[in-house]
Amino acid sequence: MPSPKPLSPKVGFVSLGCPKALVDSEQILTQLRAEGYDISSTYEDADLVVINTCGFIDSAVEESLDAIGEALAENGKVIVTGCLGAKGDGEVVKQAHPQVLAVTGPHALPEVMAAIHMHLPQPHDPYTSLIPPQGIRLTPRHYAYVKISEGCNHRCTFCIIPSMRGDLVSRPVNQVMQEAENLVNAGVKELLIISQDTSAYGVDVKYRTGFWQGRPLKTRMTELVRALGEFGVWVRLHYVYPYPHVDEVIPLMAERKILPYLDVPFQHASPRILKAMKRPASSENNLARIRQWREVCPDITLRSTFIVGFPGETEAEFEELLEFLREAQLDRVGCFAYSPVEGATANALPDHIPEEIKKERHARFMAAQEEISTARLTRKIGKRMTVLVDEIQKNKAIARSSADAPEIDGVVYIDHAKTMKPGEFIEVEITGSDAHDLFAKSVTG
Repeated sequence: MPSPKPLSPKVGFVSLGCPKALVDSEQILTQLRAEGYDISSTYEDADLVVINTCGFIDSAVEESLDAIGEALAENGKVIVTGCLGAKGDGEVVKQAHPQVLAVTGPHALPEVMAAIHMHLPQPHDPYTSLIPPQGIRLTPRHYAYVKISEGCNHRCTFCIIPSMRGDLVSRPVNQVMQEAENLVNAGVKELLIISQDTSAYGVDVKYRTGFWQGRPLKTRMTELVRALGEFGVWVRLHYVYPYPHVDEVIPLMAERKILPYLDVPFQHASPRILKAMKRPASSENNLARIRQWREVCPDITLRSTFIVGFPGETEAEFEELLEFLREAQLDRVGCFAYSPVEGATANALPDHIPEEIKKERHARFMAAQEEISTARLTRKIGKRMTVLVDEIQKNKAIARSSADAPEIDGVVYIDHAKTMKPGEFIEVEITGSDAHDLFAKSVTG
């Protein structure tokens, strides 16, 4: 006989307040049912209780606090949402009832569901659910990309992404955290944080405070990556525009809360070209910023991308870019010869550069960077480092250090790798290098 279908988890629900709160309750209840939860009409039959509170006037506050107290006494597992939860970032509720599992404000369906998932996980039912909690991934099991926002508020003249994807829309911080936790629970060892403009995360919602595991968390890059660092896996930042507040994440790298790796698309060094590109932070003294970052975190890896042959770029301005490259001593660099993209406003700029000159400048740029990269990698010979194994080929492991993002940076080749497995962290000693990659032997065990 077939095994009986497991019982669905049950959620008790108390809805207080105005019609707007009632609509919030309806949305939460709808989502609960859509995800397979049952709704309980009694405290004793519920696995946990959600209370949608009111906090408009004193009597409503008192009623809400009494309802929370009753649910705690009768059931013990309570999640609070609604207007009272927004008062003092949840402190009014927490001071009166510190035992509550989580507190959110009004109109907070994602936050409420995240709290329910945390304390009453939805069982994986093979009869109805074909998707694992971490979703379907196209990357290897041990690393995953986490997109924290969509779109972009900038209007760089060489780019058409805003016309395709729209303005910046940041994901709710609790959704990002829940996705990250699901990935870590599924065995992911490295989270690669991506967006069109990672450092602008939360600008569109004015860095609104969300909630994660019952505590407030700002929708802002610094607070987000600090929280992600608590999962104990590698956290790598990509596409970070050099705004002043980026300086705040460098100490987190020095403390090894997140990887000492920063992907900053500088694009050029000439102030005039940067202005023609309409690049944000074009007036920043980026060389000074780089020196400052290295003072705080000496082993930080800096990656960037550049465009050569932009319309109007003079030989002197290209030489200015080469000088920047030599001064900056960036670890990883990508370079593109400018190519017109249909719909980009840069197409209308005068003085487009002939193709042969663009190719020649690209070759000179890459030659200069290869010299820098070779020298910087040579300095790592003899050092020990922790690497993450990506794959095994015969008796050789292909791994990455904290300085290596998958598919765009170099790798670490390790000999005698029969016992190693993808997704393992291995301690190695660097024995050799070339312009892009390192060679190592294992010292683990």
